[in-house]
Amino acid sequence: MKYNFDQIWEDFSGKIRTFISRRVSNPSHIDDILQEVFIKIHLHLDKLEGDSKISSWVFKIAHNTVIDFYRKQKAILLPLHEEYSAKNESCDSAACEIASGLEEMVYTLPEKYAKALILVEFSSLSYKEASQKLGISVSGVKSRVQRARKMIKDSLMRCCHFVFDRFGTILDYHPVTCCCCREDSKE
Repeated sequence: MKYNFDQIWEDFSGKIRTFISRRVSNPSHIDDILQEVFIKIHLHLDKLEGDSKISSWVFKIAHNTVIDFYRKQKAILLPLHEEYSAKNESCDSAACEIASGLEEMVYTLPEKYAKALILVEFSSLSYKEASQKLGISVSGVKSRVQRARKMIKDSLMRCCHFVFDRFGTILDYHPVTCCCCREDSKE
């Protein structure tokens, strides 16, 4: 069976847009990724075999395109982050495992929030130093860091069930969905 590109667009563009919007917060990035997905579909449509599941093929392309997007974002933010990565290479507690997964969550934040959070939390700059580096007010940096922390917390609470001690320390966690946790670290 030969698939028609226009029919694929009609059937899947809304669903793919929703899929992307659940993983990317910036509307202009969503449109760019959606366009990239359908460029890839158009370029590789002739390679799709007749008995293949079109839905799973289209969503796999969308999933991979979102991953590529975050890899590019990570490359943009990487110079701010290199110093932090070298410090934390071994994990043996639940809190440490979650912390290692936070890195990827930070890169899913809108860039202005990710930069502020990386400078203050990971690079240990003061709010004043971060404001000078970003070219915004100190209160602007504080606001961005606070919003970034809330976005990360909300994402964590959606993807994992946590077990805390009475002091709020993470004792254990169980992934509900896999967005921040490293599945292989619990095996």
